[in-house]
Amino acid sequence: MLLTGAPESNKSQDWHLTPDGSPRGYIKPHQLKELWFHTGTRCNLSCSFCLEGSSPASKRLDAPSLNEIKPYIDEALELDVEQFSFTGGEPFVIKDIIRILDYASQHRPCLVLTNGTTPMIKRLDELAQLSNNPYPISLRVSLDHPNAEQHDAGRGEDSFATALSGLKLLHEKGFNISVARHMEKDENTAMIEQAFRDLFELNGLPVNLKQVAFPDFLPPGSLPDVPHVSTDCMTRYQTEESRRQFMCAFSKMMVKQNGEMQVYACTLVDDDTEYNLGSNLRTSLNKSISMKHHRCYSCFAFGSSCSEL
Repeated sequence: MLLTGAPESNKSQDWHLTPDGSPRGYIKPHQLKELWFHTGTRCNLSCSFCLEGSSPASKRLDAPSLNEIKPYIDEALELDVEQFSFTGGEPFVIKDIIRILDYASQHRPCLVLTNGTTPMIKRLDELAQLSNNPYPISLRVSLDHPNAEQHDAGRGEDSFATALSGLKLLHEKGFNISVARHMEKDENTAMIEQAFRDLFELNGLPVNLKQVAFPDFLPPGSLPDVPHVSTDCMTRYQTEESRRQFMCAFSKMMVKQNGEMQVYACTLVDDDTEYNLGSNLRTSLNKSISMKHHRCYSCFAFGSSCSEL
């Protein structure tokens, strides 16, 4: 059954059991389709809602170099990975990002999550030089809302105009693009999606540009009062096929933490060290993933996923 949330002070963080002692829901990985790389929590912006707590001075997660990432790209290729994806922080603030994307896109398609502002725009010419690589590089730009007032309230003055400009420049350069937006509680989804389509049309962008909506994941370390996901939940409300669509069933994320590269279960749980699966990518695929993180409930209830596969 779907259990009600408990007050934060009483919350169980047990990997295997919910607060009432029910077996906690879990996911068994079945393959490695997508390998994510976290480029560190440094970012040119300081958004209060950032699920990574990123900022210009953040050092919670470190920026990896090409030499540190390359062995995991090579190992993932041996495991028949289908795509490499990159998130942050802001990936375009790190020194090696162009070299990393150059190497990765020699072997598989790549996806980069970016705020689309000055760091990306400054490196756009370098990025465009990779267009002839064997595999394409796609970029997902954060446009939280279809209007400047709401977007800038969270990201800073003129960030909407700058991100929209970055999106248009990427489109003009021929890159595959998509947009990440905020999902509001009780929103009129059809109306919001239409507002984005109107914005795209007004700015000469494809009207059917993919929109990826996310709920508020809250800052790192948060323990909100959300329902706990039990094993019964996962079998009663999810099918075997739908469970295979959870990110932790087919992807992993590499994080550089305290100077060491580590495998984490997915892109949303790097603030909890229980989801640190060690330094060996192949071994990590044999470990079942508990649904204890509060962001796991977003995957369960809303189908949230950072992946576009």
